Amino acid sequence: MGVAENTAEIKARIAQAAKRAGRSQADVTLIGVTKTVEPPAIAALMAAGVYALGENRVQELLRKYGEPTLAGAEWHLIGHLQTNKAKYIVDKAALIHSVDSSKLAAEIDRRAARRVDVLVEINIADEPSKHGVCPQAAEALVAEICRFEHIRVRGLMCVAPFVANPAENRAFFEKMRKIFIDIRRKSLDNGYMDILSMGMTNDFEVAIEEGATMVRVGTGIFGSR
Repeated sequence: MGVAENTAEIKARIAQAAKRAGRSQADVTLIGVTKTVEPPAIAALMAAGVYALGENRVQELLRKYGEPTLAGAEWHLIGHLQTNKAKYIVDKAALIHSVDSSKLAAEIDRRAARRVDVLVEINIADEPSKHGVCPQAAEALVAEICRFEHIRVRGLMCVAPFVANPAENRAFFEKMRKIFIDIRRKSLDNGYMDILSMGMTNDFEVAIEEGATMVRVGTGIFGSR
């Protein structure tokens, strides 16, 4: 199947997962992960109604940002952001999903000429190979980042383990939702806490059932790369 057909299937699966959770499909934003995908295929995704696009690497986002055929795209940085590259992205990303330290937040704040929306990344399974703050430190980090003038914390993000059975990640997504709700109840200044970004091609339905408001799907749309 092509991009349009795959996207329609993903949207249908999002709707079904939301319905199972007693939610609306409108409660879930689909982020099309365009890592290594060239503009013609990305344009096909946008023609299918998906304008929120996720890139893992700053360089690749910058390369595609000004592409005329992708006008109207909303770019999300979903991969790890090095402190020394924050200056290149603060005025281009609609949402930075991967803030995991006060040092990175301080650099974003220093470089920003406007309010920058960010998510705090949590290493929900404590995997040594993954970025993100440990779950126990999440609330303190959110509170610290909320003090920066040019940053607005919109919520949390995680990358769950890659598993053969998506149900194995349910406990991690449930834990993310609990942390998200606990922090949201604090009503921190500059902490709107309305986005929970979790779930990818192999487990986004379980993530939606556990409260995800954003899912990041690449392989399910573009195929293996």
